[in-house]
Order: sequence, then C-alpha cells, then structure tokens
Amino acid sequence: MNYFLYYILLGVWCLFSLLPLRIHYIISDFLFWLLYKVIGYRRRVVWKNLSASFPEKSEAELKEIERGFYHFLCDYFVETVKMMTISKKEIKRRIVYKGIKDLDEVIESGQSIALYLGHYCNWEWVTSMPLWVTPKVQCGQIYHPLENKYFDKLLLRSRERLSSLCISMQDTLREVVRYKREGQPIMIGYISDQAPNWVNIHHWVDFLNQDTPVFTGTERIVKKMNHAVFYVDMRRIKRGYYEAEFKLMTRAPKELEDFKLTDMYFDMLEKSIRRAPEFWLWSHNRWKRTRKEFNERFEVIDGKVIAKGHTD
Repeated sequence: MNYFLYYILLGVWCLFSLLPLRIHYIISDFLFWLLYKVIGYRRRVVWKNLSASFPEKSEAELKEIERGFYHFLCDYFVETVKMMTISKKEIKRRIVYKGIKDLDEVIESGQSIALYLGHYCNWEWVTSMPLWVTPKVQCGQIYHPLENKYFDKLLLRSRERLSSLCISMQDTLREVVRYKREGQPIMIGYISDQAPNWVNIHHWVDFLNQDTPVFTGTERIVKKMNHAVFYVDMRRIKRGYYEAEFKLMTRAPKELEDFKLTDMYFDMLEKSIRRAPEFWLWSHNRWKRTRKEFNERFEVIDGKVIAKGHTD
C-alpha cells in the first residue's frame, strides 16, 4: 500500500509542481488563511518563541512578525513543492549566490568545505549549489531521515534532483571520511539550529535572548577533517527571490578553541534573524530543554552526558 501511495503522491506532487509559481503563491495565500486564521498551527509555540526572543518589541510589532512568518512558511511549502520540477535556468534566476569565487578557490587548493546554515529563508533551494560551483566538488547536505521510508524517498528525489546529495545524520562522519580517502573534495551543508537531544548537549549559548543548548557535532567533524568553514547568509529579496552570501569563518578550524566555531555560527545566525525575523522557523519548539532541567537529570563524565543514577 505504501509503495502505491508513494507513486500516487509523486504524480500529484509533480503535477502540482508544474504549475507556475504565481499560481503557487495564490495557493500559499489560501494556506496562510487556513493555517493562521482557522487552524492556528503552532501559534502558541510561535508566540512564546517570539515573545522571549524580542522582549523589547511591542505586541503590535510581534504580531507583525508573526503574520509575516506564517505568510513566509506557506510560501516555503509551495516553493519546496516547486523544487520537484523547476528548471535549472529558473532556479538560478530565483536564488543568486555571492562569494562563489571564494568557494572555488578553496576547492582548487584541495581543501573541502563545510557550510553552516539555519532554517532561515528557503534552505531547500540551497540544494541548487551544484549549478554554481566548480564541477570538481561534490555538494551535499546533512538531513534527518523520515520514519516513513516512502515519504523519505519522495523528499530525497526532490532534494537530490540538482545533483546535491543527501547524507543521513548517522552516516555523516563515515561519508565525509570516505570522500577524503577517495580524494574527492566535498562541500557539505549543515543545518545546526535545532534543539539537540539531552545526551547530545555539550554546550550552551546566549541565542536570541535565551540560554540555548546547541549541536556541536558539526564543529567536531569540521575540526577532525580540517574543512574550511563558511556561513551562508541568506536574504529574501522579494517573494520567490533569494540571495545567499558565503562568509568565510575560518580555513583553519583546528586552531580555534573548543566551541568557538559554534559560538560564531549562532552569533552570525542571530544577526541574520534580527535583520528580518519573519524568515526563521519560529514554529519549532527550540527552547523546550533548559539548563536547570539538564543539571537536575544529567551529568557530564569524560565528555559524555550520563543520566544521574545510571549504572552500567
């Protein structure tokens, strides 16, 4: 049944994707009314996150950001659907990259690249990177596989159709090491702004006015492999058009003290968000884990997070 459902959904997705984007945006406007006005999709989470992140803003200002976020979220949905059939020429017109020359120079030198991204603007469209950079590099992105393998296959088909490979989180280090052994330079995107599980919390940062547990696995991989590191600073120019600028963070990650790269990333991401906050994923329950609860339930022994009272 799931097998047939996959092909039914694939057909519907492709047919819907073939519609012009102006039609998609009409549908997006309807989705906004449905999600925001009727269903109220995660409005409590969104309001809690906005209120805590911007205590200096008035209720009217927060409401404006909230409405802007839901408008953008619906645009993100339809733009992601469009990815299934959008032409190379069209996607290159709608998302433009700055700093490609810097990336190519790093690749030509023989060094691979790690890209730090956030759930900001349309991160799905960054899978168009292979259309811009030197063909010598293999582009890819780290992703979390869906439990339903058929839905997962559907998303992978869309994300990989422009030659940017998806690498599951659990296979990240293995795949990165394999490419190095094969002498293949890579450029991998890491979206690192989600909430880590308790056992993966090793560092906290002051992010958007809140004490925030963060992923540090990207930093460990980058240091181990000595990859050059860039931050992808995205902007929405207008509806359906984006610009992404690659900002060099370091070419010598091993020389930085522990967690410095992570701190730099969250500082740069916060600047992007404060510039235009409606384009970040506010519906994610980002601050569901607190340092107080962590300290009550866990302890760190030899760099490992262990539940208190746990015995082998």
